This record gives sequence, structure tokens and C-alpha cells, in this order.
Amino acid sequence: MQQESPAWIRCLDLTSLNDTDDAARIDAVCDAAVTPWGPVAAVCIAPSFVAQVVRRLTGSGIRVATVSNFPTGESTLEETWNEIHTLLQEGADEIDVVLPYHAFLAGELGAVEEFLLSAREACQDACLKVILETGALCTADSIRRAADIALTCGADFVKTSTGKMAQGATPEAVKILAEAVLAMRAREPDRVMGVKVSGGVRTTEDAARYIAIVEQVWEQPVQPSVFRLGSSQLVRIQ
Repeated sequence: MQQESPAWIRCLDLTSLNDTDDAARIDAVCDAAVTPWGPVAAVCIAPSFVAQVVRRLTGSGIRVATVSNFPTGESTLEETWNEIHTLLQEGADEIDVVLPYHAFLAGELGAVEEFLLSAREACQDACLKVILETGALCTADSIRRAADIALTCGADFVKTSTGKMAQGATPEAVKILAEAVLAMRAREPDRVMGVKVSGGVRTTEDAARYIAIVEQVWEQPVQPSVFRLGSSQLVRIQ
């Protein structure tokens, strides 16, 4: 009987979102996604590489994730809707969209909600992960409020960070997101919702720390349907 792969592999979104990425680098990421311990959950790449990764991973069971309104969170609602629509046509399974956090910080919550509802509509049945950019939100109250808004607007996952700011994931932020998901599950028990941790997840020790935090809040083991780790460094890319 084959042993189950470690949680940090099963829940990993192997990520490459560098400005220097090219086709050869993305092929290497796809190759690395099938690890000695088993396949990762998803490969997360820039929109320009979606079609390439879809072709490369066909039949592997590994999902194709990409980003929108990334990384600044300043695209218009229309631009983001059109981008998501195109990415799904190209075969993306999951969309990691940046919350318009500048608008959130300015108190423009109606605009934030309208944006997220539009992104949800554009994604149709595809997985929508909302990147809160917790390092920019600064306070626990702001992080929780942003998470609650994202989940109320239909996010399947709330995600910590783009990985493009100095402040990425923190234990405190991850605990807040896990608590927000737990509270929303109590209100909507038939909905599947989760947390994605990204930004500074570099070692298996980092991964274990965040897995432990979420498992403690939820009082159950993490699974890829409700928990992801975004990292380019947990698996070696040749």
C-alpha cells in the first residue's frame, strides 16, 4: 500500500511568478511538480504561461492556477473580469485574484465588494482565491474584515500575500484567516472554503508551522481542498 504524501506536498501550489520567467523555466516548474513524494496540488504561474502549463500537465491531476489583478490590486473591474474570462478559456482551473486593497484601506468597501462579486461571477465554477495582501492591511481587525468580505462575496480561499511585498505571511495573519473561514463555515456549512498561505514560505519548517496553526484552529487535518501553501522553494526546480 502506497504511503500518502506529506501534507506540505499534497497542499502545495508550486509557484513561479518572476519577471524573468520564460518557457524553459515554466517547463522546469511543471517537471518539479511531480515530486518523489507525489504530485503537488497545483502549479501557479503568470497568465502568459497558462496555455503552456495546461498542455504540459494534461492528465497529471495537477491543477493549473494563475493570478489576476496582480500584484498591485489596481486593475479595473472590467479588466479583471476580461482577464479571468480569457484565462479560464485557456484552461486555468484556479484564479488567485488580488483584493483591491488600496480601495479597502480607503474605506471604499462598496467598490471592493462589487469587484469581488464580479470576479466570482467571472470565475463561474472555477476556484477563486482572494489575495488579501495582509502585509498592507497592518491590523488584525483589517485582516479579519477583509477576509470576511472576501468570503461573503464568494471566495473559495482567502490567501495571505502576493509574495511581492516585504511583509508576507505571518503566523498571526494565518490564524486570523483560519478563524474567519471557521466562522463562515458555521454560517454556511455546505460551502467549501479554505486558506492559502503564501509569501515567505521557504522551508518545510515554515510549512509545518502554518499547517499546525490551521489544524489547531479547525481541529482537523488540512486537505488540499481547503488548504494550500504557495511557494517556489519547498520543491527544488532544476
